[in-house]
Amino acid sequence: MSDLSIRIEGVAGRITLTRPEALNALTWDMCLAIEAAIDSWRDDDAVALVILDAVGDKAFCAGGDIAEMYRSGTAGDFDYGRRFWRDEYRLNAKLAAYPKPIVAFLNGFTMGGGVGLGGHASDRIVGESAQISMPECAIGFVPDVGGSHILAQTPGGVGAYLGLTAYRMSGADAIFAGFADHYIPEARWSEVKSALTEQGDTNALMQHATPAPESALAVIQPALQRFFASADLGEVIAALRADTSEFAEKTLKTLNRNAPLAMAVTLEMLDRLRATNASLPEALEQEYRVSHRIMEHGDFLEGIRAAIIDKDRNPKWRHLLNDVPAEDIAAMLAPLGPEALVITPHAQT
Repeated sequence: MSDLSIRIEGVAGRITLTRPEALNALTWDMCLAIEAAIDSWRDDDAVALVILDAVGDKAFCAGGDIAEMYRSGTAGDFDYGRRFWRDEYRLNAKLAAYPKPIVAFLNGFTMGGGVGLGGHASDRIVGESAQISMPECAIGFVPDVGGSHILAQTPGGVGAYLGLTAYRMSGADAIFAGFADHYIPEARWSEVKSALTEQGDTNALMQHATPAPESALAVIQPALQRFFASADLGEVIAALRADTSEFAEKTLKTLNRNAPLAMAVTLEMLDRLRATNASLPEALEQEYRVSHRIMEHGDFLEGIRAAIIDKDRNPKWRHLLNDVPAEDIAAMLAPLGPEALVITPHAQT
């Protein structure tokens, strides 16, 4: 496949995203090919570990390729997106549960579906160029691909802030928030990959890792805990409006641009995950409740239209910022019954 390079080098399975002109956006076919590769290497003694990386300086993976979702959704075909998401979420679960080390090199933009691909690896490497985010609320969706699970485990207020604002984390921020593990200057990455392919273990990571720079996200975390303490969007907005700081004003401007329903549902999702200490499969199941409904009953298609198709940056959301009824939130998160996503211990369904 021209969008991927899948091969074995030394004792490493190598998966390289090779569509830099599209910022290595993840297609459905790419998901299936990656899944097939890791399945074939699971019990292959010749493969000691897996390396995930990408061609180009700008992005590891800037998200999912959603143009076809828009085309099919506006034509009334909601099943295309549902099938894509089911397969993608299954891959996310397999990556997280993989019995061999997976080392992901997250350079440049790692957004949305890119977090689903690299963010569940056992060893997530960042460097100077990292810009990691969950930008879904800006297009009427919610943090998915298991991103809600990572967000729910962040320090107080951080997950809600990242999920609602699409803040782009630096490498240091990503380590602080639990989206990355090791900071390695990018000039050393080629040497590290060579060592991994030759040695078949992850000792090279610790040999080359350096202390991360100061995290700007860590600095503002006390404020985030104050502003984003509530799982109610109206209360978050009220807390920001009651503050006269430049940070509160800037954050309000961001939230005013994003989809109210998506933000309200995101807060409820994170609150439920934290309350039950949910597993990744449970988080993916909850995300799929929203994915299953989002094109038909949410703002996803309008968000894509405004941001990507027409690019007018003027979406017409279904709700006002302070008027998202609780019943609309509950409807998006209601169980799906026989349509529910089921992740088995080996993520085979």
